[in-house]
Amino acid sequence: MIEQSLDIQTGAGAMETFIVHPERDGPHPAVLMLMDAPGIRAELYMMARRLGTAGYCVLLPNLYYRAGRDTKFGPGVLAMGDPERDRMRAIRTRMTIPPVMDDVAAMLRFLDGFAPARPGPAGVHGYCMSGPYALAAAARHPGRIAAAASFYGTWLVSDAEESPHLTLGRGTAELYIACAEHDELAPLPMVAELKALLDASGAAGELEIYPAVHHGFAFPERRIYDVAAAERHWERLIALYRRRIG
Repeated sequence: MIEQSLDIQTGAGAMETFIVHPERDGPHPAVLMLMDAPGIRAELYMMARRLGTAGYCVLLPNLYYRAGRDTKFGPGVLAMGDPERDRMRAIRTRMTIPPVMDDVAAMLRFLDGFAPARPGPAGVHGYCMSGPYALAAAARHPGRIAAAASFYGTWLVSDAEESPHLTLGRGTAELYIACAEHDELAPLPMVAELKALLDASGAAGELEIYPAVHHGFAFPERRIYDVAAAERHWERLIALYRRRIG
């Protein structure tokens, strides 16, 4: 495996991005892996590496780069009332979908000149806050994003600009939406509404509820990590990318 951290230039500055891809048999299909709210950390690097071993060129950007380089947080980011969590929330609450779409466009432009990445269709998936970003990216780039997945995405039906429920069916990507049965950030009535909208949109893909698990189930360092659900998430994601981008 080959890995490096590079700054990708966007309209807002330099976005630090972790990149990993196989050492041999390139170029490789490209995947954008979008972080959850606690931000860039070791377990996300490990997850990117696992996807890299499956044959993909993976870009994992620090979406908090607009707030500066010091936007990686300690373990307290997961604890209510901890200063690290408060610091993260001050950044997170200012984020909206349109600026992240600019970041996605910058990453796609970067891939056009990045030799380890195979030209052509790319995939994108996001966790938690980035679930909506991944689905919005599919609508924004119908000729480029061929597969998009959201894992326990938050507030998938909202009044946000480019909210996923407004853009379903606009792109040509196959969509996969995974929701936890227990998730206060995506309550089951909201999930049911989104499923009805997805079914009516004509978009390719599915929405799947993972039973008896909680928001964050795929992260190995979380207390609520669920091995069976996490492995299902890898199975579904890699199968989606195999079908759509190779």
